[in-house]
Amino acid sequence: MKKIVLGLMLMCFSFAFVPFQSSAATVNEPVTLPAPTPADSAAARTLLVRLDEIKATDMSKLNSEEKKNLRKEVKAIKHNLKAIGGGYYISGAVLLLIIVLLVILL
Repeated sequence: MKKIVLGLMLMCFSFAFVPFQSSAATVNEPVTLPAPTPADSAAARTLLVRLDEIKATDMSKLNSEEKKNLRKEVKAIKHNLKAIGGGYYISGAVLLLIIVLLVILL
């Protein structure tokens, strides 16, 4: 068990001291491509307008049932906006876990 822990610690420290090539010598002109955003479509714009309306409402005047319905509506709108936006996003922790598993398995 101690050897495994020591090996993992050495692997982590070796990643910390890996030299990286400096990019100061090379000059690359950035390519400007329009990135698709969910706000481009008409359906996404209407959902964003509805979200703004919900945020602008005075919650103190609503009863608990109406607040609950608004929370459900906000969740549904956010889910729809994610579906319109498309793409897959990987968090840093998941990416690190995938890399570690690939190193161990390969």
